[in-house]
Amino acid sequence: MAGTGGGCRVTARGGRWRGTGTRAQGHTSMSDAPAWAHWRCPSPHFPAGAQQSATVANPVSGASPDLLPHFQLEPEDVYIVKNKAVSLACRATPATQIYFKCNGEWVHQGDHVMQHSTDRGTGLPVMEVRIEVTRQQVEKIFGLEEYWCQCVAWSSSGTTKSQKAFVRIAYLRKNFEQEPTAREVSIEQGIVLPCRPPEGIPPAEVEWLRNEELVDPALDANVYVTPEHSLVLRQARLADTANYTCVAKNIVARRRSASAAITVYVNGGWSTWTQWSGCSTSCGRGWQKRSRTCTNPTPLNGGAFCEGQNMQKTACTTLCPVDGAWSEWSKWSVCGAECTHWRSRECSEPAPRNGGQDCHGPELDTRNCTSELCSHAASGAEDVALYVGLVAVAVCLVLLLLVGVLLYCRKKGGLDADVADSSILTAGFQPVSIKPSKADNPGLLTIQPDLSTTTMTYQGSLCPRQDGPAKLQLPNGHLLSPLGAGRHTLHRSSPAAEGADFVARLSTQSYFRSLPRGTNNMAYGTFNFLGGRLMIPNTGISLLIPPDAIPRGKIYEVYLTLHKQEEVRLPLAGCQTLLSPIVSCGPPGVLLTRPAILAMGHCVEASAENWSIRLKKQSCEGTWEDVLQLGAEPCTDLYYCQLEAQACYIFTEQLGRFALVGESLSMAASKRLKLVLFAPAACPSLEYNIRVYCLSDTQDTLKEVIQLEKQLGGQLIGAPRVLHFKDSYHNLRLSIHDMPSSLWKSKLLASYQEIPFYHIWSGLQPFLHCTFTLERLSPSTCELACKIWVWQVEGDGQSFTVNFNIAKDTRFSDWLVPDSEVGAPALVGPSAFKIPFLIRQKIISSLDPPGTRGADWRMLAQKLNLDSHLSFFASKPSPTAMILNLWEARHFPNGNLSQLAAAVAEVGKQDSALFAVSEAEC
Repeated sequence: MAGTGGGCRVTARGGRWRGTGTRAQGHTSMSDAPAWAHWRCPSPHFPAGAQQSATVANPVSGASPDLLPHFQLEPEDVYIVKNKAVSLACRATPATQIYFKCNGEWVHQGDHVMQHSTDRGTGLPVMEVRIEVTRQQVEKIFGLEEYWCQCVAWSSSGTTKSQKAFVRIAYLRKNFEQEPTAREVSIEQGIVLPCRPPEGIPPAEVEWLRNEELVDPALDANVYVTPEHSLVLRQARLADTANYTCVAKNIVARRRSASAAITVYVNGGWSTWTQWSGCSTSCGRGWQKRSRTCTNPTPLNGGAFCEGQNMQKTACTTLCPVDGAWSEWSKWSVCGAECTHWRSRECSEPAPRNGGQDCHGPELDTRNCTSELCSHAASGAEDVALYVGLVAVAVCLVLLLLVGVLLYCRKKGGLDADVADSSILTAGFQPVSIKPSKADNPGLLTIQPDLSTTTMTYQGSLCPRQDGPAKLQLPNGHLLSPLGAGRHTLHRSSPAAEGADFVARLSTQSYFRSLPRGTNNMAYGTFNFLGGRLMIPNTGISLLIPPDAIPRGKIYEVYLTLHKQEEVRLPLAGCQTLLSPIVSCGPPGVLLTRPAILAMGHCVEASAENWSIRLKKQSCEGTWEDVLQLGAEPCTDLYYCQLEAQACYIFTEQLGRFALVGESLSMAASKRLKLVLFAPAACPSLEYNIRVYCLSDTQDTLKEVIQLEKQLGGQLIGAPRVLHFKDSYHNLRLSIHDMPSSLWKSKLLASYQEIPFYHIWSGLQPFLHCTFTLERLSPSTCELACKIWVWQVEGDGQSFTVNFNIAKDTRFSDWLVPDSEVGAPALVGPSAFKIPFLIRQKIISSLDPPGTRGADWRMLAQKLNLDSHLSFFASKPSPTAMILNLWEARHFPNGNLSQLAAAVAEVGKQDSALFAVSEAEC
């Protein structure tokens, strides 16, 4: 064997064997070698193919340990991936023989691949052996113990064993034991995303992806991964909003967890308050406000909006400027030596203050005086001036006398005192046309109001103009004053010429304007002392003229007009808002002996702590004045108002133009909005529009919208709803939801539409609406189902469930009242009242006198829940008549006379037999 210098290969005979040798001092004796093992080394002296056999005896027991084999390469742990066999190798020197033993059994010699060589440095023989282990071999003992293999090397001095190498089947399960979950966290909050990878051999390595990009803790100090594979973000940042994925991998597979969406949100914070604004009024009590915005920071990614109000209001008072006024003139001084005397006055009643204007005019008035006390005579020129003045005075007296005579003559041939035609009083409000003479009175001409034009708007009342500061009452001229027993008519000489002259005179009066005329928004009629009623159909607006309100012997033509808000300029200041329609009744200036009652709707949720409500009336000059503050002591007996849940009843002895205006005192003040949905009755195209109207909750506004939609060909697609809109400065939002995407799609780009707060709160824009444009995906689609939400930010909201057939659904057509069903706009005499005239007179005469234990009109007011108005009723000549007039205004045409009879009977002075009046008496 020695000196061969070549490689030898080991062959074996027989099968596998189990060794029984012993191991001492780190090596194994040859007795542990397989019994079939021997060496065959080729010799250069033998023919090719010849072999020489040699049997190695057991080594000497005292052999030097330096000659024991030592391993240059030992087998290492390996993993079987899928069905691929693994290779184990070991190399030892000096070694003459090496075998593998796996799980205590020798591997068959035929499974070994050996290679011999010589170490060039030491000249010792080197032997390297490899074997392959398959998945089947490992699986045979799977579950009993782990599969391991070990090398055993022999030399002439003994044997040495290598370390054990474990062979394992590699795998990686599919399911994670714990996956990260989506979370929403506040900014700067810590985040921990747990991840427990699937079971596997070898154990899986874990890495994290953020939006599919690898998270490297070495590059971001805010991020680290725990030994348990959890991802930790020390402080959440906006940039950390992303999808996070846990990835587990080993030599077998790579698994991904479900992505966890992390949203880092920012809760809103208030900015600092702005400075207080200026006072809303330049004189008296007003409001000032300040605001802040939710921008410190602005809410992001669904963060909470700031809590609290973004607006604050507080009351303020501005000192009103007071203009100075002159005191009375002093008495004239004595005549001086120069024939003059003087008088003086002071600017002290009142004195100007708070920036008011000073008095205009002289403080001292000096005049010549002629008397015998004068110490010298006047010169010739002065005498001439004196005589000229006397002559001028005489001429003026003569002219005044002539004018008086002419006026007396004209009065004798004047108008008939029994008729006061309102067209003469209101000719400035309307175009003029000439009526034909009446059959029974051919000498009488009246001017009929033209109801066909609506081109101009009324801007001022027909009132006398005067220069003085005091307001003069309209005198009872020949049109209104009762005359003698004789009857008087207009001259019939030239009616066309007189009519043209009348129009020409009116055209010179620049402050006259014509009222809008039209049958839809106006009612008119001719009334006498029996009274009557005017109504504008489907608006809730009416004018009750009680019996005896018009003086006996007078006939008035009275009108009632509903104005379009865009045609009348009603200035609003501060937190004021229009709460009612703007209504005119006239003619202004007529003589009423008892208050008429104007009824109209309103949209206020009235409460004394939230609202200050005022009745406004347009003055002669066209300016709006406060004539009554509800809840306060009235400053005059000319006006009074009964405010109920949805209507107000205004007692007025002066006709004119009225409106109800409110001023909010807190952010809890609210108005009622009527929400109405309209859509086309026919849909020839794929597009379909739903119009959502946000109206003031009054009948007149709804009527106008219904008329408008009739012209547009619209139909009502849902019952109207009421929404309480608060003075919180928040806008109104509208959105559409739950629409089947397979049939319809919305063309709305944003998630909602918005109506600004001030557009709604002012009340001056009557037909506010938003349109949702939808598109059918198929022309055959007729069924529409969706939800429409309408809500005020941080306030009240309403939802509509729309579910109908756009081609034939008419279930809401009952809301659209036909024009033919509205009833008569004017009722004259007894037909205008529920209470028969004679019964009314009996009740008045019975309850007006004070009764014992209060059994009079006061108890009737209490029975009818009107006892809060006792002071107003008591200020009138007939309190009972005021109570019955209000009952008529509130309960026409559906009032229950039986309930009124019961209330009268309970008073105790009369019983229900009071109403038993025969038809002949009526």
